[in-house]
Formats: sequence, C-alpha cells, structure tokens
Amino acid sequence: MRSGCIPRKNRRIGLFKRAPDGAAPVIRVIQSNRIEPSTRCRVDYAGGMRRLLVALALFVSLLTALPTTARATEVGISAQALERTLKTQLFNTPDGRYYLRGDAKAACYVYAENPHVTFRDDRVVVSIHTKAKLGTSVYGNCVGVGLTRDVEVSVLPDAEGETIGFRDAHIDKLSNSRELNFLLEPFLEHQLPQQMKVNAAELMRQLLSKSNETTGYAITLNNLKIHSMIVEKELLVLDVDTVLSVR
Repeated sequence: MRSGCIPRKNRRIGLFKRAPDGAAPVIRVIQSNRIEPSTRCRVDYAGGMRRLLVALALFVSLLTALPTTARATEVGISAQALERTLKTQLFNTPDGRYYLRGDAKAACYVYAENPHVTFRDDRVVVSIHTKAKLGTSVYGNCVGVGLTRDVEVSVLPDAEGETIGFRDAHIDKLSNSRELNFLLEPFLEHQLPQQMKVNAAELMRQLLSKSNETTGYAITLNNLKIHSMIVEKELLVLDVDTVLSVR
C-alpha cells in the first residue's frame, strides 16, 4: 500500500492511500482552498477501520491548529457499502432471505434474496433474486406453481438531515406473474428503499470512536448535515457540513 500527493486543478492537494490491486478505493483526503478555513475530504467506506483511521491521521495534521472547526466535506459511499447495509437491515435471517409471504417452514412462500447494488447514471440500482411457491397448502405441501425471477428497482439518492435516504423508486424489471407482482411491487417501491437508509453521522462516529488509541488524536464528530448527494462513477458522493473536534 502506498501513499502520496496528487494535484487537483492547481488548487487542491490530496493525501490518499491506495487499496491493494483489485480492491475498492479506500480513502482520499483533499485540501481545498475554495472555502477558508474549510477542508474538503472524501471518505470511501469500502475499506476497514484501521485503514480509514490511518488516513485520518494525515488529515488531522491539517486540523491541529483548530481544536473545534466547521468543515465542508465530501463523503463517498461505495455500492458495496450500501449493499452490506441492505443485507444487514433487511436480509438478516440465517439463510439471507426476506420473506414476503410465509417463512422457512411454510409450504407456500415468496422470498427475496441475494441483493446486489450498483450505480447507473444518477440512480442507485438494486437487483434481487426472488423465488415463490404460489398456491394452497395441502397436508404440508404447496399445490400450485413455482416461480423463480430476477427483479430490479432503481432509486434516486435523497438527503434527509444526517441520513442518506432514497426516493423516486422505478421498477425496471418485474415478473410476468400478476399474483407475484402484487407482493413485489410494494416491497420494491417502498419497503426496500426505506431499509437502505444510512445514518451518515452515526457511521462516522463509529469509525472515529477508536481514533485516539489508533492515531494518537481524539477526533469527535459534533455535527453533520447532508446538503446534497450525487452518483459519480463508482461512488455515491455526499456534500456535507461537519463540525469536528480534534484533541
């Protein structure tokens, strides 16, 4: 792993650490002269806590003269991070499934599994595998039809205070079964976007909680407000205001 400096339009200097070949970007910290004395930094939450805190130690060297300071900040969230959030908050059963009807012991059921999150243009795309046995349970067996379908929904990122939210859900791919779609449509349009929400302030506080023992600096996030979000290539980039204390 190497670290270095990169020029950015002759007015920003970035300190960054590269992930191993083939891995997602870990962290980039960018000094900006556009807003004084603000600092703009981009954090990609695809890496581990230790790599994040090591890079933050470099960032702290820019802040030690200001024990408590407001910062204009960019935070980059990878598609993999959103996917892990969705799996943790919704697909959290032992078998990694979410049941829209029935359960693991039911003869007739509908469940979704294997969510995969990607970015397409300005939207966040979630692809899901679904499996169903639709019919009537008779003596422990489901008398009816079995269906297996891959479905897809896309949403726009939406700032909600300190929370990363999503709106304007579009179902891009659905099944050809009216009965299955009756269950899938409200799940894809409403429940799934709600469960993808991420509290950015809470996430950053968790990452900074061990900064003192790891970097020698006690870094505290006092306040965070998300102003806007936009998909830029492989990252969902948040434009936020943060108030940090460094001691």
